[in-house]
Amino acid sequence: MSIDTAEVEVQLLDPAKFRDPEVTADGSARAKIGLKRLETLWFNTGTLCNLACVNCYIESSPANDRLAYITAAEVRAYLDEIRRDGWATREIGFTGGEPFMNPEIIDCIEACLSQGLDTLVLTNGMRPMMKRQDELSRLNRTYGSKLAIRVSLDHYTPALHDLERGARSWERALPGLKWLSEHGFHVTVAGRTPWIESEDGLRTGYARLFAAEGIRVDARDRAALVLLPEMDETVDVPEITASCWGILGVDPDDVMCATSRMVVKRKGADAPIVLPCTLLPYDTCFELGETLADAVGEVALNHPYCAKFCVLGGGSCSAAR
Repeated sequence: MSIDTAEVEVQLLDPAKFRDPEVTADGSARAKIGLKRLETLWFNTGTLCNLACVNCYIESSPANDRLAYITAAEVRAYLDEIRRDGWATREIGFTGGEPFMNPEIIDCIEACLSQGLDTLVLTNGMRPMMKRQDELSRLNRTYGSKLAIRVSLDHYTPALHDLERGARSWERALPGLKWLSEHGFHVTVAGRTPWIESEDGLRTGYARLFAAEGIRVDARDRAALVLLPEMDETVDVPEITASCWGILGVDPDDVMCATSRMVVKRKGADAPIVLPCTLLPYDTCFELGETLADAVGEVALNHPYCAKFCVLGGGSCSAAR
């Protein structure tokens, strides 16, 4: 099967857009979203990664340490706040960077699982994860499907996966995915959609791969195979105004920042801070405070990712879809 990877001509982002949190470039009231309930709390484990992918939204790499490793003690402090203040949180997510490069990742994960929280870990499935096989096996035996591991596989063919992640990344990632499946982990896959290919075509291709490799993932299940919209903040995208919800037929309560927050720790900072979501780790304009109580306020959709990924793309990083 031949996949067309020809570049589509795109228009660069109008510099007048996403400048003012209150109004859009044409003077309309900008859409804002309040925290309806905190269903998912994300922790960025640190931006260091064993890969430097072509289009990583967070620019993770072996050299990027702009976000420091989160510690298990810091994770437990937020879990204590959830319990103390009665947040209706059901899921904890860990993203990076590559989470398994964080030396305290197993303690971080178990801190969440031991409190009965569904715990999702995003990984490239490569050597950093495989070095933790014994510890992961223990967690799987103890907590079962409460632990979900989502492996990034950008396409169902080696060539296009490697196009994003680098030469020979497929041959290092696939064994990790197969190991998780063979050992009974609750495993899911994240793919991407820059290819000139329909969603149905992508799911069909992944289904063939999973069947051929004996990987227990249902490619037709949108929670099991998550196809994430592409993100490029230099590409033009409409701004979302307060009147857009009815026009677009989108419920603002379904947008990620209505039900989630993310904790990051900036390099050199004394303490972590809370942000609206996983997509905006560096923009200080989106900092909400150091505690969950500080982070309940409205979020202005003042970034291209708010429109491209969440509102127009319908994207979500949560395990529940």
